[in-house]
Amino acid sequence: VLLDQAHWFHERGYKVSVIFLYDKAGLHEKWQAFTPVKIINLQAFRGHGKGLKNIFPFIKGLLSLWGFLRREKIDVIETFTHDSNMVALPIAWLARVPVRIATHHGVIEGFSRWRMFIHSWMVNHNIAHKLVAVSQKTREVSLSEGVREERIAVITNGIVPLPIESRSRLEVREEAGMDVNDLMLVSVGRLVYQKAHEVLVACMPAVLKEFPNAKVLIFGEGPLRIDLQAQIEKLGLSNSVKLPGKTDQIAQYLASADVFGMPSRWEGLPIALLEAMSAGLPSVATKVEGVDEVLLEGEHGLFVPVENPQALAQAILQLLRDPQARSRMGTAARLHISTKYTVDRMCEQYLDLMLNLNENR
Repeated sequence: VLLDQAHWFHERGYKVSVIFLYDKAGLHEKWQAFTPVKIINLQAFRGHGKGLKNIFPFIKGLLSLWGFLRREKIDVIETFTHDSNMVALPIAWLARVPVRIATHHGVIEGFSRWRMFIHSWMVNHNIAHKLVAVSQKTREVSLSEGVREERIAVITNGIVPLPIESRSRLEVREEAGMDVNDLMLVSVGRLVYQKAHEVLVACMPAVLKEFPNAKVLIFGEGPLRIDLQAQIEKLGLSNSVKLPGKTDQIAQYLASADVFGMPSRWEGLPIALLEAMSAGLPSVATKVEGVDEVLLEGEHGLFVPVENPQALAQAILQLLRDPQARSRMGTAARLHISTKYTVDRMCEQYLDLMLNLNENR
């Protein structure tokens, strides 16, 4: 979302810089090659960002940020996570950046109550001029966290259409070790508790009883990889459920799949779902915050309760049994995203907000 916004503003003649507090995953060089926008790594943390060894890099990073904001005479700063809201916006306030926008992309796992209190206080007391919630449900979460209603604006995420090349369905599936006639389910997300991939794995024995040629690819990395792999092996699913890790070719897999699965315990407004719908996939998803604002039951896919592998299996089976319904839902999903969840629409709303805040400050 950050890079898409930066690229959109850059293309329209605005001077844009992207700043990361640190680069844990080593993506700086790769992302800089992806965009003409300047990307700065403050190197404010080492390792995983914990321990006394990070005090001096952290202070140095904050001073570098303050100096950059003052030197470049930045007009607007937008921050993209609760941590960056809490760290960068006070520095921007001290640097007298005229417009300061925080964003809220959904419930933050492990975010303590005292940090939540400080975060809300900052938004309510003009450290941030506005908090952008990416869905109506995220707005409700913000209110429950103590942010005042008048301090919140809702701007839903948008995506750039995925670059689906002319690779054949057969070629993509062979690369994944699948037959062209296999029924292919794809799920995308970090391998963490929030995404509930273990529920998807748990539902597959019931699916395979009726469709033994069904295969699941769960793309992503995270701390639960070992646990998920152990669950897959325990259930005898090694030939049917794969954990391919991260990929730069997700568009190809989505375009070659039959169903998209999202069994999350909570969300904000998931980019993975928007991309799957944009690729023309029907979805089976839990009816959680943000998701139920995008996905219409029976029109773009099916909803299931959270943490219910039996219901998830039945919904997947319902779609696998009906190729015509899958095609109809996928076509409707692609049209829905292409008209209502574009980067143009998202960024135009951000620009309007920035201009209004600048006029009224």
